[in-house]
Amino acid sequence: MKTPYLPILAVAALAGAAQAAPAKVAVEGAWCRAAPKGAPAGGCYLTLKAAAADRLVSVETPVAARAEIHTMSMDGGVMRMRKLTDGVALPAGQAVALKPGAEHLMVIGPKIDLVAGASVPLTLRFKYAPPVAINVPVKAVGGK
Repeated sequence: MKTPYLPILAVAALAGAAQAAPAKVAVEGAWCRAAPKGAPAGGCYLTLKAAAADRLVSVETPVAARAEIHTMSMDGGVMRMRKLTDGVALPAGQAVALKPGAEHLMVIGPKIDLVAGASVPLTLRFKYAPPVAINVPVKAVGGK
């Protein structure tokens, strides 16, 4: 005897899997470094942990002309900074720190003074996970 319900159950299971929410990315320890009044840019730092493999692909803020994902390196004693056009890989379950002297976020053309006590709203966009909106405190130079 054939069971007509088996194909229906298989289709229902596949539909449920297709509708599963994408894994989220946790954000910890976010802060932006205070910058002198009128500074053309400022740096922001945080740690990301994705439940499933993902990629931070962009960052947005309404309080600057633009925000970008950058990396910093030293070349012959000269600091070089460049935009990471393909973002930052987030291996599943591993903490990825965006920190001074390495990968970090840049707020370019800030419309507010990046002074201690202020906050910078950021929206982090990922390849798979839903966007994460955070308010990042600005801390004095040397702040952690």
